[in-house]
Amino acid sequence: MTESYSDPSKNLVAKKAIILARVSSRDQEEGYSIDAQRHRLENYCSRRNLEILKTFEIVESSTNGDRDQFMGMLQFVTSQKETIAIVADKVDRVQRSFKEYPMLDSLIQKGKIELHFNTENYVIHKDSVSQERLMWSMGVVMAQSYVDCLKDNVKRSIDHKIRQGEWIAMAPLGYINVREGERGSLVIDEHRAHLVRRIFEEYATGTFTYQEMTNKTKTWGLKNRVGKKHYLPRTQVVRILNNPFYYGVMEIKGKLYDHKYPPIISKELFDYCQDVTAGRNIRPFTLCNGREYVFRGILTCGVSGHVVTADTKTKNYKNGSRGEWTYLRCFNPAKPEKRMWVREEKIIAQAASALKRLNISPDLLKVVISSVRETDKAEREFLQRQMSEFQREHSLLQNRLDKLMDLLLDGVISQKEFQNKKEKIREDQRDLESQIGKNRECDDSFKNALISLISGVSNAHTLFEGSTNEQKRQILNFVFANLTIQGSTLCFTYKTPFDLLLKVADDEKWLPLIDTMRTNMETRNSIILLHNISISNKILIS
Repeated sequence: MTESYSDPSKNLVAKKAIILARVSSRDQEEGYSIDAQRHRLENYCSRRNLEILKTFEIVESSTNGDRDQFMGMLQFVTSQKETIAIVADKVDRVQRSFKEYPMLDSLIQKGKIELHFNTENYVIHKDSVSQERLMWSMGVVMAQSYVDCLKDNVKRSIDHKIRQGEWIAMAPLGYINVREGERGSLVIDEHRAHLVRRIFEEYATGTFTYQEMTNKTKTWGLKNRVGKKHYLPRTQVVRILNNPFYYGVMEIKGKLYDHKYPPIISKELFDYCQDVTAGRNIRPFTLCNGREYVFRGILTCGVSGHVVTADTKTKNYKNGSRGEWTYLRCFNPAKPEKRMWVREEKIIAQAASALKRLNISPDLLKVVISSVRETDKAEREFLQRQMSEFQREHSLLQNRLDKLMDLLLDGVISQKEFQNKKEKIREDQRDLESQIGKNRECDDSFKNALISLISGVSNAHTLFEGSTNEQKRQILNFVFANLTIQGSTLCFTYKTPFDLLLKVADDEKWLPLIDTMRTNMETRNSIILLHNISISNKILIS
């Protein structure tokens, strides 16, 4: 015998009720607003002669989080000594998944609650027949299906936004979230972007640790724009320095996608900072006894490979005067197991002598600078040729990408193979697009950068001798690579382009050399980048 639907007025115990009016957000669409739900449910309770104990106006998702407000409502209901009717407009106002089903069903079977659904016009109580419970279950299924569809639509929308280069989350520091019609966008934060760029530029010198950069941001007054607007913690500074968003790509789930917003830094500066982090330009270091030493963190022992540490010794004389000397600790090349101490001033003198080798006589400097300025025609011709070559390479990469898509559609390669190869091609394209962008902007940037570095390095020795210990360390790390000490001898190599400028100082046949620096893209980019870093950090600038 088939069970029949029960009359909603029969077998009901509850005489008192609470009203549940829920929306997922404050901007819920018209018709499902809190006020509209409350009005309909008050009329329902009046028709059913239910005494309203309390109205719960809940603004929270029914699928995300722990539903704190919903659980608070149940706690109130179960604290009552009699059966309470939970009156809601529809099933999906109570639940949109089965995760609450066992809990609600248990309370129903214990006679603690009844579920009254106004729009569907049925009640679930402990004596409900199977068809009524099926209706409840189907209502939850439909609500769950609706949520799943929304999730699918959101996922498709997010995927589309990512393909269009749109950011889908809170703006990184240095950018601001704005509304453009019905769509969100990002713009440069004029108050913070230059400080974010400064983080990269100062870290790129290889002289500062993450913690020191964090301390610097506090002295600059850099604070977060949202939340409690505190100063940046060290972890955030680390995230900034490793976030490719600032040079033009966004990282989502481990993959890089081009974005459409203006970059704050160049990719070269980002890569340079990555080199610093990887230890190719600097080794990790800590303060030496709380003092600022010239070679702190930038000098290694050629015997042990360890970072050279420093120590200051003092001596009080009988006449009341006091002597102070700084020593560098390394190992003896002749007896590698034996430590030795070398006076810091001796190694500083060798570094100063190496900087002096870069000096260019005033007369020759004038000739060199004049000649660099006269290369405008050759420079523009080179840029035009380079631009044509970049565009040709970009077209070839695009053709490879199109053929790759054909192979995927024909089933020749898998989706995974396609994605891997596509990302490699896009990375090459991004590099080319970066070079194309630079070429459009750098008619004068290389010329000015080269003149600035030549002038600065000619005065490096004088600047070095008159600077503080921290400034000395910045200059050394800026000019030299692979600073090591073998016993009491300083060993080093000059960074590009300073190694090339030695030839200018020693050989008056410098025109071919300048042409090489201008036409070699790696050297050219290095000169422009180092110039920008030196300007930002006032290195080699008198």
